[in-house]
Amino acid sequence: MQDHDHKMREILETMLATDQAITARAVARLHPSLTAASSITRNQERSRLLAQYQERQTEYRRWRGRVGKQSGADAAAALEQKEHRIVELEHNTQLLIASHLAMLRAVGAMGGFSKWAQFYEQYRDVREKLAALGAITDATVSAMPTEKHATRRADKKRR
Repeated sequence: MQDHDHKMREILETMLATDQAITARAVARLHPSLTAASSITRNQERSRLLAQYQERQTEYRRWRGRVGKQSGADAAAALEQKEHRIVELEHNTQLLIASHLAMLRAVGAMGGFSKWAQFYEQYRDVREKLAALGAITDATVSAMPTEKHATRRADKKRR
């Protein structure tokens, strides 16, 4: 990034923070080396940077307008409600992950993990999301002993 582009970013940040209208002309007025708005609008990088900051300012003003229409107490109550909802959703996510892991372990313990994997084979994106959440175990799965084998072991214990 060139020095005047770095300076332009600093100006845009300041304008955003102080809620000054972000325009090419306003930036050119504040910039030490870019003296014309066309120096910004005709340069693809600078024009894109200007558009990004204008979009951020529009979004910021929209959110500020929403909060500004509420009293301080109402805004605080709404924020507290949203924070509570986030905590609840995070808790639910953890619960779902834990139950999903338990289900996978149970299926794997019964020797059916390959069937589960076949079912999800066509849902690769789902498997990848589950893996990213830590909801798929990478434990080694071993088959449960057959009933005949379990009966022999029980008989040995009685002797």
